[in-house]
Amino acid sequence: MTKSSTSSTDSAWTGMVPVDDTALAVTDTGGPGIPVVYLNGQFATQGYWRRAVAELGTGWRHITYDERARGKRSGRSADYSFEAAVRDVDAVLAARGVDRALVVGWSYGAFVAAHWAGRNPERALGAVLVDGAFPYDWLDEAMEQRIRKQFRQWGWFLPLLRPTGLTPRMNPDQMADCNIELGRISRERELGPVLDGITVPVRYVVASGSSLGSRGDEQERIRTSLDAVTDRNPNIQVSAKVASNHGAILKKDFRAIAAAVREVAALDGGGR
Repeated sequence: MTKSSTSSTDSAWTGMVPVDDTALAVTDTGGPGIPVVYLNGQFATQGYWRRAVAELGTGWRHITYDERARGKRSGRSADYSFEAAVRDVDAVLAARGVDRALVVGWSYGAFVAAHWAGRNPERALGAVLVDGAFPYDWLDEAMEQRIRKQFRQWGWFLPLLRPTGLTPRMNPDQMADCNIELGRISRERELGPVLDGITVPVRYVVASGSSLGSRGDEQERIRTSLDAVTDRNPNIQVSAKVASNHGAILKKDFRAIAAAVREVAALDGGGR
């Protein structure tokens, strides 16, 4: 494994990184290895990555964090937008003194990783996108109403789980707004050009079957949009199509994710 031209911190660190009107809970294993930044699912936490981190081992510098109002410690904010999520990547890297990094994102985090890598070709060693960032027009007015109804139905029990850090400290309308915004970002006319413009190595790890809230084969139909992406951009390839579904992929197919990280790191060639 080659090392990047990124500054390193020898010791592990856990703490809060201020950004805008809030602060994010960050964990950095430190060390001289290639920095890997893990970007969570929309309402998930950094703990979801523990198996992939363990599989890659101590030869890498692992940086995980909880997004705004997620987990047990990250603070609430007036801004839960997608653009805020992309800015937060820069805030975490700056706070930890990292110039170049490999980004790994699952679900919502895959969109964040794709946008960040596309905007920062000199800073991105590459990206691994785990069952997310598929350019597909799945949001229409009926779906928007379905999303709002679903989050309002869940609203009564979500506060019960908040002390565990398993649900965000956001109200149902805020959560629905995030999900609807993701649908708009997912549209082919929006995401397609982002993916087409990426100039660093990108590898997808694609799940099978459905995800929470999806119906029938709609998740598999969304994934088919990736074929056109890989045809248009030679920097983007599928590293693996795995058997687990969207929700279980980090738990069951962490080895495939780790393999994709190694694949992307090897393509960097020690720093461009």
